[in-house]
Amino acid sequence: MEKPHKKLDVWKLSMELSRTVYRVTAGFPAEEKFGLVSQMRRAAVSIPSNLAEGAARSSDNEFRNFLSVARSSLSELDTQLDLSESLGLLAADTRVQLDRLMIRIDKMLYGLLRLKQKGARPA
Repeated sequence: MEKPHKKLDVWKLSMELSRTVYRVTAGFPAEEKFGLVSQMRRAAVSIPSNLAEGAARSSDNEFRNFLSVARSSLSELDTQLDLSESLGLLAADTRVQLDRLMIRIDKMLYGLLRLKQKGARPA
């Protein structure tokens, strides 16, 4: 049985973002393990997790709520990446790569939110 969230391109892309955040933060200093690393990983994982939970819900209102939480987690991750870069923990080229992914994800989440406001189901 295939779960509905696995059909969503935004879920697939957010899984890619999560894997990338895990790889990037593996190189952070050990003293950040329970600080910034933990926060960034939680925010990144929250995005596809909320998509999965929302897609499993029966109403558009519930799904919209989870889409909104996913967008909030994306914003949280963006702030943590800003801090990481300003502290010299994140290379500028890596930040550009992550920004590209996050911009695509944000646009897709916004598009899904608009679809759900109209009551349409994504294909």
